[in-house]
Amino acid sequence: MSDMQAQSLWMNVSERMRRDIGDTAWRSWIKPLIPNEIQDNILMLHTDNQLLRDRVLSQYADRLRLHVCGEASDIVDVDISIKRKAAKTTSMETPNTGATASSASGLSSPPRLTEIKNGAARSSSMAADGLRSGDSQGLDPRFVFDSFIVGKPNELAFAAAQRVAESETAAFNPLFLYSGVGLGKTHLMHAIAWEIRARHPHRKVMYLSAEKFMYQFIRALRDRDTMTFKEQFRSVDVLMIDDVQFIADKENTQEEFFHTFNALVEEGRQVVLSADKSPHDLSGIGERLRSRLGWGMVADIHPANYELRLGILQARNEQRPPQSRAPEKVLEFLAHKITNNIRELEGAYNRITAHAELIGKEISVDMARDTLSDLLRASARRITVEDIQKQVATHFSIRMSDMHSARRARNIARPRQIAMYLAKNLTHASYPEIGRQFGNRDHTTIMHAVKKVEQLVLEDGVLADDVGLLRSMLTDA
Repeated sequence: MSDMQAQSLWMNVSERMRRDIGDTAWRSWIKPLIPNEIQDNILMLHTDNQLLRDRVLSQYADRLRLHVCGEASDIVDVDISIKRKAAKTTSMETPNTGATASSASGLSSPPRLTEIKNGAARSSSMAADGLRSGDSQGLDPRFVFDSFIVGKPNELAFAAAQRVAESETAAFNPLFLYSGVGLGKTHLMHAIAWEIRARHPHRKVMYLSAEKFMYQFIRALRDRDTMTFKEQFRSVDVLMIDDVQFIADKENTQEEFFHTFNALVEEGRQVVLSADKSPHDLSGIGERLRSRLGWGMVADIHPANYELRLGILQARNEQRPPQSRAPEKVLEFLAHKITNNIRELEGAYNRITAHAELIGKEISVDMARDTLSDLLRASARRITVEDIQKQVATHFSIRMSDMHSARRARNIARPRQIAMYLAKNLTHASYPEIGRQFGNRDHTTIMHAVKKVEQLVLEDGVLADDVGLLRSMLTDA
C-alpha cells in the first residue's frame, strides 16, 4: 500500500491513542512516531529515538495494536523501526542502545508488537540505562518542570532547580540535590537539562551518572588518553552528575572529579549533582571534596506527605480519559497506603488502572486493595520498632528516651508496654530483637508486656481506643 494510505491510517490511530491515554502521554510517546508504509498487512512506523521506541513497546504495545486493528481489520500488526539521524558533533555522549541499522535503509529491525511480551522487561531496562547515559536523547521527555508536582517536601529543591535552569550564568555552584529513592531527584535533573536546552540552546550540557563518569575515566587511563577525557568534561557549560555516592571509596575517580569540579567552578560553569545523602553525610568521600560539594545550594527532597502524594495521583488521573479515571476515594486510599516513595506510588496507580482495563472491572477501593495486596503487605512490613516508639511517645507526650529507660512510673511504663505490643504485632521482629531496642530488655519482659496489653484491650475501652488509633496511624500514615 502507498505511503498516503499509511499516513491516513496512522492519523486515525494516533487520534484514538490520544483519547485513550491522554494528551500528555500522547504528545510524549505517540505523536513523534512517523508512518512509513503498510507492508504485508503490517503498519510500518519509525522514530529516531531509541528510548521512545522502547517505551512504546513496553507500555503501549497492546493498546496500539488494538487501535490499529480497530481502524483497519486487514492490518494484523505494527512494526516500529529506528531511523538514525545523520551523525553530528555534540557535547553529549551517544548511548549504546544496542540497535543496529540496516546498511540499505538506515532502519533497524526491532521486534514487532506481537513479539515483545517476553522482552518487555529488557526493553524497559534498556530505556532506563539510556536515561543515565549522558545523551540528551536519553533524557525522559516526561520529566519536565510542568509535570513535577510541587509540595512542601520538595518546594525548595524545585525552586533551586528552576533558578539554575533559567539563569544564563551559574546560579548556585554546585546545586546539590539529595533524597531517598524515588522522590524526584532524577525528574528534577532531567527537567533542568530540558529547560536549559529550550532557553539556552547554545549552552553545552552533559548529564550522566557518577558510575558512567568513573567508567569513562578508567577507559581513559587504560587508553592513556586522559587529556581527551579532561577536555570532554571541562569544555561543557553545565555538568550534571547523578548518584555521586557511587564514587565513595574510589580514590582515583574522586581525585579526577575533584579537579574537574574545581576547573568548572573557577570558570563559572554550572555544576548540578545528586546523591542519596547530604554532602556531609556521604561516607567514603574525601573531606576536601565533601566540603566543595556543600559550597553552593544543598536542597533536600523530603518524603512526600499525604497532600503531595494525593496531588501527584490526581495529576496522573487527569491525564487519562474521563471514563477510565480512578474515583477520588481510590486515590485517597493509595495516598494513605503507599508512602515509601513516589515511584512506588505511581506504579501502584498504573497497576490498578491496567488491571481494570484488562479485565473490564470497575476501579474501587476493594478492587485496589485486592490488586495491590502484595504491595500493601510489603508496605506494612516496613514499619520499624523505632517508628512505633516515636508514634507512641508523641501520642502519650513522653520522651523517646523513656522507651529505653528503666523508669517504672505508670505514665511511662504503660505507653512503653503498648509500644512493645505494637512492635510485636506490626513488625517481624522477634522478642529478643524488640527487647534490644527497648533498652536491652530481656525477651520475657516483652512477652509479658504483649500479654498484658492484650488483656487490657479487652477490659479497658479507653486503652483499646488508644491502641486502635495508634495502629491506624502507623499503618495508614
